[in-house]
Amino acid sequence: MDIAPFEKWQELEDVVCKRSGLNVSVFDMNGTRITGRDNWVNQLCPVIKANEKGQAFICSLAHQNIVNLTERSNKTLIEECDAGLVKFVVPIFINCEMIGVVGGCGLLLPDGEVDTFLIQKTIGGDEEQYMQLSENIGTVSEEDLLELSAFIELQIDELKQNCLVGLPN
Repeated sequence: MDIAPFEKWQELEDVVCKRSGLNVSVFDMNGTRITGRDNWVNQLCPVIKANEKGQAFICSLAHQNIVNLTERSNKTLIEECDAGLVKFVVPIFINCEMIGVVGGCGLLLPDGEVDTFLIQKTIGGDEEQYMQLSENIGTVSEEDLLELSAFIELQIDELKQNCLVGLPN
């Protein structure tokens, strides 16, 4: 919120989600979503996230790990969560300090596959159901994610310039 008002972050999430087909969110450094909205892009993720263990051991853990790696590397990273879905984050910096990220998830890399066995072992339930929920999950290439990341970086820079004139990069 130091860079832009809530509505601007919401607009960014909407634009990036529409452009990419990913579930996109803006997070602060505590891992809290700025808007609190989900843009579900598949049927499996809401089931995982609705389960306390799925949220803690698949979603949150993957987010924490990739954010920590991003903070150390100072660059966009692309990884997979334990369920096998792609996750990427673009860092947001002010004065060389990372204050948050724009992240997306919910699709598969071209050679990726959903780990329904791990999902079942983590949250219980029926592995067959998770297979069915995974059938129509789309894919996204690493190249497309890198292009998307460059677009997000430009949008963040524009927000900095438009919302807080004189804010150092």
